[in-house]
Amino acid sequence: MHLYIKNMVCNRCILVVKQELEKLAITACNVALGEVETDKELSKDQIERLDKNLQILGFELLDSGKQQLIEKIKNTIIHHVHHSEEEHRQNFSDILSKTVHKDYSYLSGLFSEVEGITIEKYIINQKIEKVKELLIYDELNLSEIAYKLGYSSVAHLSNQFKKVTGLSPSHFKQVGENKRKPLDMV
Repeated sequence: MHLYIKNMVCNRCILVVKQELEKLAITACNVALGEVETDKELSKDQIERLDKNLQILGFELLDSGKQQLIEKIKNTIIHHVHHSEEEHRQNFSDILSKTVHKDYSYLSGLFSEVEGITIEKYIINQKIEKVKELLIYDELNLSEIAYKLGYSSVAHLSNQFKKVTGLSPSHFKQVGENKRKPLDMV
């Protein structure tokens, strides 16, 4: 059985969901960002208890196909921006189409309709959060960050960063410790 869970954005989320499944004696074959695969069908009672426990932790079981698709889009973007070590040179439209097996124009329209922003804007917001993280870590210079996240130039990154945050990357670096958002709030 496949379950789809909203707000799973990091490896700690996966760990927390695994712990909740264990508490309820639900055996999972696989737990990934936004998804749980169980070895057997769950009873209505098990699903309700799991949903209740997950909501206390800030997660939510998704029941509609559209919600599940939106969450899969978000988790794919989050994975590629925040957790993937590969360079960001492939188009997200191609990545999303391959991952969810749907035409990108359909995905784009659905995402905009449900979320109220475009997929492109969501990707930009996620990238800017990753830039903030990398600036705070202070391990890479701006040129390296731009390359790592697939920006065509430092100027492009800087302009986009300022448009989203109102600060230049260098100014953010001076004052930015408290300006990051949790990924599920981006």
